[in-house]
Amino acid sequence: MSVEPPKDGPIEIPHQYKWRPYQMDFWRAARKGFKRFVLVWHRRAGKEKTCWNYLIVQAIRKPGIYYYFFPHFSQGRKILWDGIDKSGFRFLDHIPKELIEGNPNSTEMKVKLKNGSLIQVIGTNNVDSIVGTNPIGCVFTEYSLQDPKAWPLIRPILVENGGWAVFNFTPRGANHGKDLFDMAKGNPKWYCQLLTVKDTGVVSDADIQAERDAGMSEDFIQQEFFCSFTLGVEGAYYAKYMQEARDEERIGNVSWNKQSRVYTAWDIGYGDSTAIIFYQIAGQEIHIIDYYENHGEGLPHYAGVLQAKGYTYASHFAPHDIESHSFSSGLSAQEVGAELGIRFTTLPTLKLRLDDGIEALRGLFPRLWLDADKCKGLIKCLENYRKEFDDRLEVYKNRPLHDKYSHGADAARYLALAVKKYVDTGKASGMIDDSQSEKWFKQFNPVFE
Repeated sequence: MSVEPPKDGPIEIPHQYKWRPYQMDFWRAARKGFKRFVLVWHRRAGKEKTCWNYLIVQAIRKPGIYYYFFPHFSQGRKILWDGIDKSGFRFLDHIPKELIEGNPNSTEMKVKLKNGSLIQVIGTNNVDSIVGTNPIGCVFTEYSLQDPKAWPLIRPILVENGGWAVFNFTPRGANHGKDLFDMAKGNPKWYCQLLTVKDTGVVSDADIQAERDAGMSEDFIQQEFFCSFTLGVEGAYYAKYMQEARDEERIGNVSWNKQSRVYTAWDIGYGDSTAIIFYQIAGQEIHIIDYYENHGEGLPHYAGVLQAKGYTYASHFAPHDIESHSFSSGLSAQEVGAELGIRFTTLPTLKLRLDDGIEALRGLFPRLWLDADKCKGLIKCLENYRKEFDDRLEVYKNRPLHDKYSHGADAARYLALAVKKYVDTGKASGMIDDSQSEKWFKQFNPVFE
């Protein structure tokens, strides 16, 4: 069939790539000269077929190196290199055999064309292997599941040589995929498109109901078929609670009350990131007004951050292990903190199951208000904190995945435990807040005396 988009005339690719009407807008955008594309399409919308054929067309048109990135090398082999569609047609056969030079390299998943082009399927889990090469066209498929460090490595190359990049994905939470989508929506140099089943008509209401009947959760249906960034993150602990907070407008401008003291909850990293949540008590509401996270710094750095904020502090809460672990030899983190003027109140986290802390935070969510600007990092952590996935058994483990979102989520868990133990216990004599009882504050260790 004839491929319309190239400016210098059609190219014949008689290999069963059939247009779907909603896919044409992407091809038209390419013809108009766009070089950056974000395609957020629902499951079964034909992302792979479209992007794979677009890459083939470009490789035929202009000699060069073209990479098709998957989150993992093994996925590229399973889905594309060895993959076949529902009609039994091999994805590789979309490349016209008469244009291929020699035999494809199955080990490295490379195909050379007679015009000098090289097409290669790669996993971004090993993106360092292609650093130093000079691709002029790249597809990042299922970008929301990819290592976000890959694009910054490739981007300067494409900027220098005028190359193009396509990012396609179905949402997987409010992660780097959503960040890219949000940026592209407001950038006239990027083509950005979000398509749900309502836009394409590919998946019927009956199909979706069949998925429900087969056990698919409503949240996951919203993610897969309606491209929700905040619902359906498989294994997510707090995603739906964050969506409720957004719906109820509890994420927005949460001002610092200068007449009220500020608490902090810490997740202290030992050779890892340290996260600090700054919050105030306002009646029954918990106002999270600020958030700070850094890596590779000692307690003196964080003491400086606290002082620079200018808040008047009530207490600092940290997990029980600050009494044993240390930032510097010979002293515990609690002792180092005391020398710096930070007197921690330790939480009995070692006596509680992790699940207890997670449930404590879930129960606290209806009372949480978060500042959308100062707490961007924390918001992203809470939206993306999830269970670890067992690739071998293809099930979620009953424990959190330790990644860049863990630190903020752990600090929030400690916040919930602190509120449960030290704040809510004051309810017997009426709700206590910062304006009511100086005596109540003295039950905590003073800070910055």
